[in-house]
Amino acid sequence: MGVFLAGLAAASFGSTTRGRTRPRGIKVAPKRLRPKSGRKMEPMTHRERVLAALDRRPPDRLPMDLGTARFTGMTAPAYENLRAYLGFGKPGEIIDRMQQLVQMDEAILEQLDVDLRAFSFGAPDAGGDVELGEFRYRDEWGVVRRRPPGCHYYELEISPLAGRLTPEMIAHYSWPDPTDPGRTRGLREQALRLRQTPYAVMFNARFNLVHTTQYLRGFEDWFLDLGSNHALFQTLMQAVLEILIEMNRRALAEVGDLIDVVAFGDDIGTQDRTVCSLALYRKLIRPYQERVVATIRSHTSARILYHTCGSVYHYIPDFIEMGIDALNPVQVSARYMEPERLKREFGDSIAFWGGVDSQRLLPRGTAEQVRAEVRRLFSVLGEGGGWVLAAVHNIQPDVPPENVLAMFEEGRRCVYAPAASAL
Repeated sequence: MGVFLAGLAAASFGSTTRGRTRPRGIKVAPKRLRPKSGRKMEPMTHRERVLAALDRRPPDRLPMDLGTARFTGMTAPAYENLRAYLGFGKPGEIIDRMQQLVQMDEAILEQLDVDLRAFSFGAPDAGGDVELGEFRYRDEWGVVRRRPPGCHYYELEISPLAGRLTPEMIAHYSWPDPTDPGRTRGLREQALRLRQTPYAVMFNARFNLVHTTQYLRGFEDWFLDLGSNHALFQTLMQAVLEILIEMNRRALAEVGDLIDVVAFGDDIGTQDRTVCSLALYRKLIRPYQERVVATIRSHTSARILYHTCGSVYHYIPDFIEMGIDALNPVQVSARYMEPERLKREFGDSIAFWGGVDSQRLLPRGTAEQVRAEVRRLFSVLGEGGGWVLAAVHNIQPDVPPENVLAMFEEGRRCVYAPAASAL
């Protein structure tokens, strides 16, 4: 840890790439010029700032996100620590039970100068979570979760489709009703209200196809199917996809004309590799993701933000081909995910959203080290536009509030010169 922290401000994550060979088929984008110092650009609205960055144009200053997507939020303990440190703000309401994420108070979002506001589905009128005792419940997919003593999250306990499974069992499973009116009740009113603000409007879609099938099948059986039972794997993926498409189609039909960003997540990377080979990804996962993107595109002109943790460098050209506009969380501590490499090779084709390390820097670094890393990332990922500041995934309970404030205070200082817009 000491070596990491001592060299954090000056070291380049990209220095670890020496001697590595770039995978075949990856094109190197032309080097971008850095924004010149000088006068600040004319102020933009929050919405204009976010859209400029997602279109890979220089905004007036670096856009920032916290608490909008289900992967850029704050856990309840982290939020309460921040609220206590600031001395104001309402207690957070849990909006994601499994991850224990909270709805942040508007006053705190304004204090941090966050550039987006977000909304998502309502709870279904029927078939929602069923309580199974203290800290234990069954969700609408039939997956049972439990929060062990001392744990901050609800962990997977029972996967209802684990073990022996046939296509007939999948066909006759008790699936959630995607047409339940509770899911979309009041969505348009929420979108209209947010549209009257100066903020970029994000809709949190539910296209977590990989996660949902993993929870249903259990991780061990899911990976066994991925490796050796492709027909069954595809049958389950298709069944879940149809439900998710109908669910999201109905929502996007209500709000597609009022939103700026559609966000969805599905992890297909680990700390040092992808979940499967590129060939297997293209055969068994990408076709379903293409349908997700097509569904979104058919209902809205909003930019698409896709979240996947881990080392997904080898998949990024496919994300670009599919039409993904921005990639989150830019897990810089994962293999091949150095900011310099990503910006150099893909910065002309996709925007980046995240990048402030949450594994070591935010929980263990000092406020000044956080500031230094924000400045460094701005000089790399923010070069010429194309970066939204956010932590790498949700801010966890062990992150000091001083570091959260340092990240956003420094982000506010990251401004672009007027000459940058002409580059």
